[in-house]
Amino acid sequence: MTHRPVSESPAEGSSHPAADRRLFVLDTNVLIHDPTALFRFQEHDIHLPMMVLEELDRAKKGVSEVARSARQASRFLDDLVAGASKEEIDRGLLLSGLLDPHGAPASGRLFFQIRPNRITPPPSLPGNTPDNDILSMALTLQQDHPRRQVTLVSKDINLRIKAAILGIHAEDYYNDQTLDDVNLLYAGVRDLPADFWDSHGKALDSWKESGRTFYRVRGPDVANWYPNQGLFQDSEQAAFIVRQLRDGEAVIEILKDHVAPNHAVWGINARNREQNFALNLLLDPEIDFVSLLGAAGTGKTLLALAAGLTQVLDAKRYREIIMTRVTVPVGEDIGFLPGTEEEKMTPWMGALMDNLEVLAPHEGGEWGRAATADLLSSRIKIRSLNFMRGRTFQSKYLIIDEAQNLTAKQMKTLITRAGPGTKVICLGNIAQIDTPYLSETTSGLTYVVDRFKDWPHGGHVTLRRGERSRLAEFASEQL
Repeated sequence: MTHRPVSESPAEGSSHPAADRRLFVLDTNVLIHDPTALFRFQEHDIHLPMMVLEELDRAKKGVSEVARSARQASRFLDDLVAGASKEEIDRGLLLSGLLDPHGAPASGRLFFQIRPNRITPPPSLPGNTPDNDILSMALTLQQDHPRRQVTLVSKDINLRIKAAILGIHAEDYYNDQTLDDVNLLYAGVRDLPADFWDSHGKALDSWKESGRTFYRVRGPDVANWYPNQGLFQDSEQAAFIVRQLRDGEAVIEILKDHVAPNHAVWGINARNREQNFALNLLLDPEIDFVSLLGAAGTGKTLLALAAGLTQVLDAKRYREIIMTRVTVPVGEDIGFLPGTEEEKMTPWMGALMDNLEVLAPHEGGEWGRAATADLLSSRIKIRSLNFMRGRTFQSKYLIIDEAQNLTAKQMKTLITRAGPGTKVICLGNIAQIDTPYLSETTSGLTYVVDRFKDWPHGGHVTLRRGERSRLAEFASEQL
């Protein structure tokens, strides 16, 4: 939902009566989660307890993402307070400057706690914790504004439960969600209706160019397509990819069939329709960004590596493959690792080593296999995310593995490292997020899939069917 606060009087220039404007009390974790949250409440007002400023001050030390967000939130508050008199701060500082997700400028006011809370939580809430101070402020505001809705916004589930027990309306902060429901996420492929060619084939144009077959189609379904989207019909073998969309018409191309043995990619064939779509996107030089989603065993890393080796060693399209991933342990952390950057990253790259064993040719004897392994390792570099800022990769094939554990900001930092001739591949499974502060709807991988779906040089496929083994597929479905 869209959050909407209240104020003692309408903000300057606001057409909304004070009674229609809600009043929000923000918890510290909201500002750390999204420092721009101050500007995300449209025409409504925000109250900040002094305890929030104290917690921001304690959290700002260090180089972690939490510390950076705390410092950014403090800078926003400093910009708002700069030059304001005591009377202006007491009347509420006008919130303006940034836009909310729908493009409407923020027009509410920001109020700081300037008086002690008159109402305290009951003795059943033990301790003088920061949470109790925030709850006290919400209770005091409820008494001061009986005709207006006071809402406590927090990412802390237990604080929201406490608020509900005390009769305070509480909500989570949803503004950073890419989608309301992850099931609405763009899948990259579309099943054509059975009567598609009857309804869209009347003004059909077809031609061949450099051994590729194209069709120009017009009809009502075209409006729902996206660039580089895969199209298929269950009753037919041929599959298509959308190449152009313009003025109610589309140019589609017959896909190269990588299921066929003569169209193998570094010895690997597609085993299902989605893998075939993925290989076509990975091998297309006109597509600069590809995202692959899928459960464990669907072939994301294997397909990306096979396509990368073909284009680096055979086609000479890229200089080398660079692989990186966020280092979030599944269980207990094993501590510091010795060695160089690449040696420190090696334990996190088990997926890379496992897939290279599959891709390395088995003939040629022990010496031949050793020489091939040395060649592959010389063209595949492992890099840490910690040292990516400021870098520029030119003519590289960049694979970002386990991308579901990245925030939208981290994803932007990585993708903007791409220089001329570089292709970026994002792999991940949004059902296996290990970062404690991300969910399926707030993951950076979900964010880029949604933002890149309209770009003519980007492509996406969600892989549905597991191909690792019958045991892995059964476990993925049942456990």
